[in-house]
Amino acid sequence: MVEPACRRCSRSRAFVEKQCEATLYTRLCIQGLLPFVNSRIQTQQQLAQVALSVSLTRARYTRTYVIGVSKQLQRRAPDYAAVQDCLNQINDGVTQIAQSVKEFRQMSVDGEKQFLWHESNVQSWVSAALTDATACIDGFSTYSINSRVKATIKAKVLNVAQVTSNALALFNGYTARQRASFRAKKP
Repeated sequence: MVEPACRRCSRSRAFVEKQCEATLYTRLCIQGLLPFVNSRIQTQQQLAQVALSVSLTRARYTRTYVIGVSKQLQRRAPDYAAVQDCLNQINDGVTQIAQSVKEFRQMSVDGEKQFLWHESNVQSWVSAALTDATACIDGFSTYSINSRVKATIKAKVLNVAQVTSNALALFNGYTARQRASFRAKKP
C-alpha cells in the first residue's frame, strides 16, 4: 500500500510530467521543475509561475558566471568584447524575465479585466529574453575566445534559453486554458 504522502508525490510528479509534455525540452522541464514542486502546486498557473522563477534563477546564475569570465578577460580585447556583448544580452534577458515574473503575479490580482494585457507583456518579455540568449550564443561565432570558456558560456546560455522556452510554453498553456474559461463564463 502506498502511503498518502507518496501518493501526493506521485500525483505531483504526474502533473509536472503531463504539463511538460507541451514543451520543446520535456526532459529538462521535468528535471528542472520537480525539485520545486510539492503537493501545494496543483494548477497550471502555479507551475508556470515556478517555471518562470526557475528561468530567472538560471539566468541570474549564468550572468554571475559570465561576469566572472569578463573580469578574467579584461586584458584581452577581442575576447573581452565578445563576453561583454553576451553579458549585455544576458542582463537584458534577466531584466525581461524578472519583469515577466512580476507581471504574471499581477495577472492574479487584476483578474479577467487586464488578463490579455498582462499575457501580452509576459509573452513579449519572455520572447525577447529568448532572442537575447540566441544573440549571445550567435555572437561568439566570430571570436576566437578560449574554446572551453566559449563552450561553457554557450552551454549555460543555451540552458537558460531552453528553460525559458519551457516556461513560455507552460505559461501559454495556462493562458489558453484561462481565456477559454473566460469565454465559457460569458452568456
